[in-house]
Amino acid sequence: MNDLTKNIIAISIGGAIGTTFRYIFNIVTLETGYPLGTIIENLGGSFLLGFLTAWFIVFKPKEWVKTGLGVGLCGGFTTMSTFAADSVLLYSVHIYNTLIYVVISLFGGVVCALAGSVLGTAIAKRKLKTREGGLKS
Repeated sequence: MNDLTKNIIAISIGGAIGTTFRYIFNIVTLETGYPLGTIIENLGGSFLLGFLTAWFIVFKPKEWVKTGLGVGLCGGFTTMSTFAADSVLLYSVHIYNTLIYVVISLFGGVVCALAGSVLGTAIAKRKLKTREGGLKS
């Protein structure tokens, strides 16, 4: 099987899992009347992608693993289009709720990605030292 086919299969599987979890979060948080599901998905996905990116830099997995988890899982789980639509919907009701939502989503996404990257780097380096016999687990 060639690399392109492996990547497409991995992205499809990761995307199916990511979108399923996104759907579940949206259903579970539907009663809040606020796009809480979208916030959780985008902040959680930002954290996870930051973590995975740091992990991949240290361990260098196969390309299909990176694309399956990054493009597929994280891409399927997070959603810019829903964020944009929710922002417009909130704006039609109340501008302050819109501003809070946008700030939490954008600023929080960057902070979560950074936190994920820092944690991913720390864990990956510790794991690497353990593999090399530097630490005992």
